[in-house]
Amino acid sequence: MMQTLWALAQIFTQLSVLAFGGGNTILPEMQRQVVDVHGWMTAADFSALFALGQAAPGPNLMVVTLVGWHVAGWSGMLVTTLAKFGPSSIITVIALGLWERFKDRPWRGMVQAGIFPMTVGLVAASASLITESSVHSWLLGAITAAVALLGSVTRIHPLWLLFAGSLVGLLGIG
Repeated sequence: MMQTLWALAQIFTQLSVLAFGGGNTILPEMQRQVVDVHGWMTAADFSALFALGQAAPGPNLMVVTLVGWHVAGWSGMLVTTLAKFGPSSIITVIALGLWERFKDRPWRGMVQAGIFPMTVGLVAASASLITESSVHSWLLGAITAAVALLGSVTRIHPLWLLFAGSLVGLLGIG
């Protein structure tokens, strides 16, 4: 058990430092580590935990805590949560202080201009990964595409879209 907790601490500390542009940018690597590298769960299990984390109130990355709980119970939940949120919080405080200190520098605008497309790409990679492990039929693909489109072009709250997806699942469609 201690070896598993140590592995979780290492993985989620690394992910904490890599989570640039928001937590969802690390989902592909998180899934690769817990599914492919360590075999702690299936891709479908990971997708289910991600969906549960998104539906639950609280932080956007509730999936981190759920993965820790799934892998190693209460201890795993505590380790993954601290390892993921601790280092990135410390780095953020330091970076914000430096960012404010150099607010008049010309390179700051160039950095900001480069961050946006990089973040969009990382979030798109995360969406692709979750879609790949969740969509196993043409109907689920169509539902996923419709939800992505509705979420992008309307102001429908994401929880309504999750609710609609839950109804489709309960009815056995897809």
